[in-house]
Amino acid sequence: MAGPTGGSGPDIAGNDRVNMAFIIAVVAVATIGGLLFGYDSGAVNGTQAGLQAQFNLDANGLGFTVGSLLIGCAFGAFFAGRLADLVGRRTVMIVAALLFLIGALIQGVTDVHAVFVAARFAGGMAVGAASVLSPLYISEVAPANIRGRMSTLQQVMIITGLTAAFLVNYFLAQNAGSSLGEIAGTSAWRWMYLAQAAPAAVFLITLFLIPESPRYLVMKGKDEAARVVLSKLFGADAADRKIGEIRASFTQGHRPSFKDVTGKLIFRPIVWAGLILATFQQFVGINIIFYYGETLWRLAGVSEEVALERNIISGAVSIGAVLLALAVIDKIGRKPLLLIGSVGMAVTLGAMTWAFSGAGADAAGNLTLGATAGLTALVAANLYVIFFNFSWGPVMWVMLGEMFPNQMRGSALAICGLAQWGANYLVVQSFPSMAEGIGLVGTYALYTVAAAVSIFLVQSFIKETKGKELEDMTG
Repeated sequence: MAGPTGGSGPDIAGNDRVNMAFIIAVVAVATIGGLLFGYDSGAVNGTQAGLQAQFNLDANGLGFTVGSLLIGCAFGAFFAGRLADLVGRRTVMIVAALLFLIGALIQGVTDVHAVFVAARFAGGMAVGAASVLSPLYISEVAPANIRGRMSTLQQVMIITGLTAAFLVNYFLAQNAGSSLGEIAGTSAWRWMYLAQAAPAAVFLITLFLIPESPRYLVMKGKDEAARVVLSKLFGADAADRKIGEIRASFTQGHRPSFKDVTGKLIFRPIVWAGLILATFQQFVGINIIFYYGETLWRLAGVSEEVALERNIISGAVSIGAVLLALAVIDKIGRKPLLLIGSVGMAVTLGAMTWAFSGAGADAAGNLTLGATAGLTALVAANLYVIFFNFSWGPVMWVMLGEMFPNQMRGSALAICGLAQWGANYLVVQSFPSMAEGIGLVGTYALYTVAAAVSIFLVQSFIKETKGKELEDMTG
């Protein structure tokens, strides 16, 4: 992708000219990986009934089938971090896009449960790889003073993918009569999976139009190739200086490895901080809204149509919250946003716990909520999503992409990505059985506790990274 010369401006030091048009173009391509992540999370939301009917699944079987993608995500995130250091950030993202495309098509057509799970696992490897490599790539091409905003676009695309999937699911279900109805001889829930192939194909094609990360190129000793990319990003005058700064951040003659992240307490302190961000972003239960939103609202006594409509509302308010975070993240910093989000989520999750504590049951045994409790649950759920997407949603990905020193970034991301998706799987896999066992009250009470604990963890262990060059990161 050739970089235009217009649209440039000074960087944080005020002496380089950054090519904003080119930076925005390459960032836009990289964030399609986030859109794939969000689209799959939203698509599976409307397919629960179809999966149960097609494969005769109980609650645990449904949890495993939905969560099999997340197992793949954990593997994909782990291996992608290391592979990115071996063969390049862009190369691994290309492989991920191809895997996601193939996985989406197979999920939409197969009648064999084992094949469906295998395809979902392969798609998960792609999502996991893209989830860590997109913010890594963005952080390595964006100037420090706008890196937070550029990296936050990853979360914008995640939520855009979610909302797009909610809309597609809604209209498919409407046209077919329900998710179990048919369109052109194929069940609507299958079309919900097949539709994922479109953004995957766009991601695959556009990845061939962007350059490799200049920091990866310097790490591999390809200074001339790095100089070409850096000249397009920051201008020819800055390219040589930046190459020297990047090279100085690597230990001479040392190849990045997992030994770089080890310390006296298994890992170095900066890696533990990353693990806190990676796991608690999931322990607050956000993906229960994303993956099981339609099921959750039906448990609360509303119809499938109304449940899908509420998912769309949730997606819309999420986009607004992320855009607000994008506007302020490079001004007020990462840590303040995390603290605001932790407090807000603790309060709203507590409100949801209270709302479900007064739930009753109808003659068929379905959960019902009174008018006050139902309104409280709806308002609290949307406020919870707003707080998450204003804080932990985008900030975790921003910080994981930028907080580690160059020498260990790939390895640290591999470990934190594995932990993030492992926590995601644990939460999603456990929800159906927890909802049946301890009920929604007990389930949401646990998420409330996790949000409250995260306040202390952020205050104690997370350090601000606003405005710092990647070459200045320590830990």
